[in-house]
Amino acid sequence: MKSSRPKVLHEIAGRSMLAHALEAVRRAGATRNSVVIGPGRDDVAAEVRAIVPGAAIFTQSERLGTAHAVLAAAPALRDGAEDVIVAFADTPLIEPETFARVRGPLADGAAVVVLGFEARNPTGYGRLIQRDGRVVAIREERDATPEERAVTLCNAGVMALRGDIALELLGAVHNRNAKGEFYLTDVVAIAEARGERAAVVTASEDEVQGVNDRLQLADAERTIQARLRRNAMRDGATLVAPETVFFSADTRLGADVVVEPYVYFGPGVAVEDGVVIHAFSHLEGARVAKGARVGPYARLRPGASLGEKVRIGNFVEIKNAELGAGAKVNHLSYVGDATVGADANIGAGTITCNYDGFAKHRTSIGRGAFIGTNSSLVAPVSIGDRAYVGSGSVITDDVPAEALALGRGRQAVKEGWAASFRDKASSGKKK
Repeated sequence: MKSSRPKVLHEIAGRSMLAHALEAVRRAGATRNSVVIGPGRDDVAAEVRAIVPGAAIFTQSERLGTAHAVLAAAPALRDGAEDVIVAFADTPLIEPETFARVRGPLADGAAVVVLGFEARNPTGYGRLIQRDGRVVAIREERDATPEERAVTLCNAGVMALRGDIALELLGAVHNRNAKGEFYLTDVVAIAEARGERAAVVTASEDEVQGVNDRLQLADAERTIQARLRRNAMRDGATLVAPETVFFSADTRLGADVVVEPYVYFGPGVAVEDGVVIHAFSHLEGARVAKGARVGPYARLRPGASLGEKVRIGNFVEIKNAELGAGAKVNHLSYVGDATVGADANIGAGTITCNYDGFAKHRTSIGRGAFIGTNSSLVAPVSIGDRAYVGSGSVITDDVPAEALALGRGRQAVKEGWAASFRDKASSGKKK
């Protein structure tokens, strides 16, 4: 990846590839998780603990191949398991349903199940060699005969092993390849030689695509975005221009949501029924209740929570703020670290001045309050229910309910001043 970050922590759809893999096996029904990482990878271990707090973490001290990596988790295997699924964090698009299908043949007596796919171009992939309906070997391309290279059914990497035989098969992998590594794929031939059956389950090539560089990372992003868009539309959301909308893996849209072109959903966004997200808006860590309107060109940052029928207009930013039902912030405003009551109106150009250079402070705006345009509310400050703040005010003290607050200099008008000024300026130029 040519990156200071480990490959598996690179993200697609707002989530690390490692998180995608762990979440998929969890949803497939895994009851215990063991993760093998490289030495010194505290960052990867921290991600594992954040996603699956109870996971066992093992270190592969030397990179001696995939079979060697799985055996690094031998203590977990010795504890016993009905089934063992071996998944890879750099193959992040495999669906939970596919992992569940991989387990199926184990219940019918198979010792090994291989996940395969029909490759459009099989060059570089290990081929699944079958005989009489059984998978008898996985042949790497450099070791394959011309007839075997013509096979298009290829190995996707994922494998399931019957729990009672898993350690035995893994321990029997003794042959090193040209790189001096022990390959997990050898367990297929070992199982066949012992009279055990290996089966294959297939998935689409797009689902099993791996990621080894930035180009493949972009390909994976393209694939998962297409999947998320389809799911959103099937669940009742309208995407006006689907190819321009970008989702995170955990984005949740209700029924009859309309998303206009060029909207980006970062992690942690939930949108309830009947919401309209107008074009060029950016949402992250936000909750939007029924019937709200957002944008165009709006930004909802983490902690933004919009009540029912709230209106957020163009060039408005909301951060760590709760807006009650029917509140309106229609244009050119910043509301951060605030509570805004139901039906309050925030005029154009209003900002909550929440940061003093050292700490953040909150602003409270009551129900039905009216904040005039171009006002600055210097936190901590409270505006009472149905209070008015005059346009252009700087408010530094609390405003009681039903009161009017003005915090601006008194206007002075000097009749005739402009004409006099022009005359003087013009006579000066002639000299």
